[in-house]
Amino acid sequence: MPWNDRTGAFSPFKASFLAALCLPALWLAWLWLSDGLGPRRLDAAIHVSGNWAVRVLVLSLLVSPARQLLRQARLMLVRRMVGVAALLYTLLHLLLYVADQKFSLGAVFSEIVKRFYLTIGLVALLGLVALGVTSFDQMIRRMGGPAWRRLHKATYGIAVLALLHFMLQTKADVTEATLTAGLFLWLMGYRLLSPKGGAPGRWALLALAPAAGLATAVLEFAWYGLATGINPWRVAAANLDVAFGLRPSPWVAVVGLALWLLREALALRRARWPATA
Repeated sequence: MPWNDRTGAFSPFKASFLAALCLPALWLAWLWLSDGLGPRRLDAAIHVSGNWAVRVLVLSLLVSPARQLLRQARLMLVRRMVGVAALLYTLLHLLLYVADQKFSLGAVFSEIVKRFYLTIGLVALLGLVALGVTSFDQMIRRMGGPAWRRLHKATYGIAVLALLHFMLQTKADVTEATLTAGLFLWLMGYRLLSPKGGAPGRWALLALAPAAGLATAVLEFAWYGLATGINPWRVAAANLDVAFGLRPSPWVAVVGLALWLLREALALRRARWPATA
């Protein structure tokens, strides 16, 4: 059971994570039953489930860095759970889309072929299915550790496809999609700075925050310049104006800085009170 540890005993830690991963689905069900999704509730539910699928997928990539930064090895116990949750939310997203097409598989296939963002979304889903069916202990033993790890590195490419799908289907306002993509860039930068699997050095991790923020700004500028009719220079200037709140680029830098400060605070605590830490 997903709420048990490897010995079969009940794990409050895993159970809490499982409950948290179920909350978006319960919230969506509540919105559906209470007419909180507006007049086109099926269309709204498609977008809500898809957004959560991408969020949970990016969250799965945060597990390993969080384990290193917080020095909490037990976080690895929930990595598989988070990845499977991303797959389930993606399958829900597809199921709702099929329902929107009156369960006509011919219409679904035709739309996927005609619309590029649906095509790459399907490719990402198939990749998640491949990772999901090989995430069990029996499959890991059958494939062998090295082959299994090589296969599951496809998560990075799948995340790129999912984020591209997210940005394409949100049309003009890609604020949330850009923010999610920026956090993904931070996660990829973290891995590039620690090729041997360890945590990056303190100054490398600090430099990663503004670098990821700048990369997010470049991504946002390129997107508006190439994919929309909106002046990208106006969007770039908005990153410097905080009168109406922070844009995705500063938020990514703030999150990166906050993670660096958290790591430094924990290191200071361990240095001062090693037994307590």
